[in-house]
Amino acid sequence: MDSRWRKVAAAAGLAGEDGSTRPTIFAEMSALAAATGAANLGQGFPDEDGPEWIREAAVDALRSGENQYPPRRGSAALRAAIAGHQLRNYGISLDPETEVLVTVGATEALTAALLALAGPGDEVVTLEPFYDSHAAAIAMAGATHVTVPLVPADGGFALDRAALDAAVGPATRLILVNTPHNPTGAVLARDELASIAAAAARADAIVVTDEVYEHLTFDGAEHVPFATLPGMRDRTITISSSGKTFSLTGWKIGWASGPAHLIEAITAIKQFLTYSGGAPFQSAIARALTEGDDDIVALKNTLNRRRELLLDSLTRVGFRTVRPQGTYFVCADATPFLTAGVPDGAAFARWLPGEIGVACVPLAAFCREGSESAGRLRNWVRFTFVKDDATLATAIERLAALRPTRAIDGG
Repeated sequence: MDSRWRKVAAAAGLAGEDGSTRPTIFAEMSALAAATGAANLGQGFPDEDGPEWIREAAVDALRSGENQYPPRRGSAALRAAIAGHQLRNYGISLDPETEVLVTVGATEALTAALLALAGPGDEVVTLEPFYDSHAAAIAMAGATHVTVPLVPADGGFALDRAALDAAVGPATRLILVNTPHNPTGAVLARDELASIAAAAARADAIVVTDEVYEHLTFDGAEHVPFATLPGMRDRTITISSSGKTFSLTGWKIGWASGPAHLIEAITAIKQFLTYSGGAPFQSAIARALTEGDDDIVALKNTLNRRRELLLDSLTRVGFRTVRPQGTYFVCADATPFLTAGVPDGAAFARWLPGEIGVACVPLAAFCREGSESAGRLRNWVRFTFVKDDATLATAIERLAALRPTRAIDGG
């Protein structure tokens, strides 16, 4: 009988044919970039640290003695700051004592939510492509993973609403919604979210949202928190973190918010995962959420400029790109550069660092093996623009050496 860990590894695409586990695609591409000296546009972590004043706030907290366990739900100051952030930005009123839980990053919040709220016999519906930890957490819970495609359309990615209606049914316990969406960069429109809300209400399902890129949107795209939709406040767990918003991913300060009875259930699981952590970082992020709006705008403007540079470069050398409305990422169809020896996006991503000196990630790595989405996106790759100007300039210069070998069908 397979152990649970093997099922989790398989769900995340990490199970080797010999029974071993492979590294994640992000670790593999980063290692390949390091070995070849390639500019790493694969793994989505910032090259630059967040604002100095926020980092100094953590130093001050450390030196002033905030080095022991914070409360299991998180420091009172941070929970109040999270509640204030939700009210100020979205009009969502939260009781910081009962409706906010601080976690060790958004990944723990998602995993604890799935372990608390789903189990064997339950179905959890996600978008596809999906971030790998979503599939792993569903497998940890012993639930069944059901996916709904995001389909390339009109220069972006759109929700397949017919597939949504077919996927959500009597066994659906949770719907996991990620917007702004990694890896596609899509920001789900209000009418798309309304379709998900109607499906959740019909199935009496709980909605768990991954909103870690909530502030990183472009071209006037509006991030609509799912909890603000009519009737959804009482069935939605909202998850976010400080990592993407303030370029402090290593601090691992995340949170979940929502109805008290659901937060209580998640807390019961979370306390036996890490209990609590990051005391001085919690103090600093409490200040950042209260005083850091200008820093968020500055980061967004910097990323928008780098997004435009990368989009222009990829388009000029022959990729068909999808213009992301949010996140750190540009998705591109590598079909023009494929050959008999480099037949798909996965092979292209492994070929590119050594031959051109740039690393990316194959989009099919975010899909279930053999799925319709994996087939549709088999030639696609993802590049990140959350890199410093020097790294991005090097990558753009090297990408110019690419030469198309064939045309995109219909292109």
